[in-house]
Amino acid sequence: MFHRVSVGLQRGALRLIGAALFVASAVLLAPTYSIAQEAPAAAVPAPLSVSGFRSAQFGMDEAAVRAAIKTDFALGEDAIVVGSNTVERTKVLTIKAPDVLPEGGISEVSYVFGYASSKLIQVGISWSPQIDPAVDAQRLYANGDVLVAYFAAAGYVPETVRSGIVLNDGILLFRGEDSEKHATVLLLQGSYDKVGDSQPVLTPLSLALLYAEDSTNPDIFQLKPGQF
Repeated sequence: MFHRVSVGLQRGALRLIGAALFVASAVLLAPTYSIAQEAPAAAVPAPLSVSGFRSAQFGMDEAAVRAAIKTDFALGEDAIVVGSNTVERTKVLTIKAPDVLPEGGISEVSYVFGYASSKLIQVGISWSPQIDPAVDAQRLYANGDVLVAYFAAAGYVPETVRSGIVLNDGILLFRGEDSEKHATVLLLQGSYDKVGDSQPVLTPLSLALLYAEDSTNPDIFQLKPGQF
């Protein structure tokens, strides 16, 4: 559980993956056991494939993703908001849907299409009071706990898994990759408050979940070295 975390992103969840992955490479939390007991053999989960989110799969074009949204959420075309990331020059389809996570509140789901390919490269899901006023700090913590437990048992490549890493504006709750280096990132974002002499405690403002086809070389617009 992460309900009180002491210290030692909100331009948007889709822009945070680089910083989170860099920080995550420094720390890996491992379980400990009493020396008086023999650790039980842990069940090894089957390898997974992070190929997208529900019916929306990486590599789909816009028409296929729109059809996937209708299949997954029974939403019509009027529920889809079309936008763009002017820096990365990617197209984004965004919807709002209740209970993407059961009893988790309304979330915003964003589908990002690559700059060169115009195919689906990322899916972001976010929860916050701005999206749903009923989603308070307690709900954000609870949603994060449920997702961390789910991802921890999902079969990510063990060497890629990072969790519980404190960042300047939040906590990297989970980061992992499948065997094809498709990444999953879960970030609890907010501000740290210090009361008296105690360590600062995070007050969460949003929870962001990101599935990325290529976290190392995403299909976004980038100036080439020496171009300017």
